[in-house]
Amino acid sequence: MDCKGLLKILCESHAPSGREKWIHNIIEDNFKEFGQVSIDNLNNLYVNKKGNDKGKLMIMAHADEVFLMVTGYSKNGFLKFKSNGIDPKSLVSQEVVIHGKVKIDGIIGIKPPHLMNDDEKKKAVKIEDLLIDTGYKLDELKDIIKVGDFITLKGGFHELLNNNVTSKAIDDRAGIVAMYECAKELKNINHDFDVYFVASCQEEVGHRGAKVASHRINPDIGIAVDVTFDSGNLGDKERENHLGKGPIICIGPNIHVKLREKLIEIANEYNIPYGIEVEPGNTGTDAWDIQITGEGIPTLLISIPIKYMHTSVEVINIEDIKNTGKLLAKFIEKLNEIELEELLCY
Repeated sequence: MDCKGLLKILCESHAPSGREKWIHNIIEDNFKEFGQVSIDNLNNLYVNKKGNDKGKLMIMAHADEVFLMVTGYSKNGFLKFKSNGIDPKSLVSQEVVIHGKVKIDGIIGIKPPHLMNDDEKKKAVKIEDLLIDTGYKLDELKDIIKVGDFITLKGGFHELLNNNVTSKAIDDRAGIVAMYECAKELKNINHDFDVYFVASCQEEVGHRGAKVASHRINPDIGIAVDVTFDSGNLGDKERENHLGKGPIICIGPNIHVKLREKLIEIANEYNIPYGIEVEPGNTGTDAWDIQITGEGIPTLLISIPIKYMHTSVEVINIEDIKNTGKLLAKFIEKLNEIELEELLCY
């Protein structure tokens, strides 16, 4: 499958934190040709592509997406809910999917401005003021939907100009597709290290899957692949992350210095475009937990810039995903046992 096609299927599917298994079949169907697939007790999915048994390298991208949960009912078929990772302002006028006995659609409306008083027009949107309208009668709704059921956004996948696409859940289905592009590049390569592709679980609720997977594999090198903020009009203008200009290589205490230098060297050698960003503290990714597992794992973080993170209209560039996969593959292809010993010696 091509990069854009797999991203579309993954993004249009639903897998909130703790329910990553809802997309495991898609990941397994596309990765099984590259290696042995397994799943652990926490819902991490592993694909082990054998090398020459000279060491273990783990690449991780999280499978879960931000979500809502049902907390109660209101009259006339409305649902109360709580949010994880989604700003209430971005929920107004959104379509959602409620995952009960059956999946049903809902909308998050708001009072028309004509009916608002002056105070209502000025005050901030709060999650407790929002309701999901299902159109069901209350008795019918209670039979289908229970308190604690998951709710996900219903952002459609659309192609934009300049090879950009928009959808919900690009964070971090784009990382999974980058791993897929890497696996395709490595398919006929004789590489020294055994490679473990990990679709990690529960990243959005504290990088929980990263801890378990890193402990289970205990790799010589761990690489997290995630998304990062762009530096456009509504992005982080303190950064220099631009869509269409390649993956972003992180620098900071979470990142192994010599491995990062080697990654940049390879990007330059193969003319793979890339950017740099500095994270002096917590990177907010699986890399943060990979690094301190066991006796410590030398860690890298490669990020793909997106716009409008944690909304139903996240935007990413397809070439950035492909170049992330290519950079990962070249790094693995060029790495050997002797060089690794030198790289890991501070």
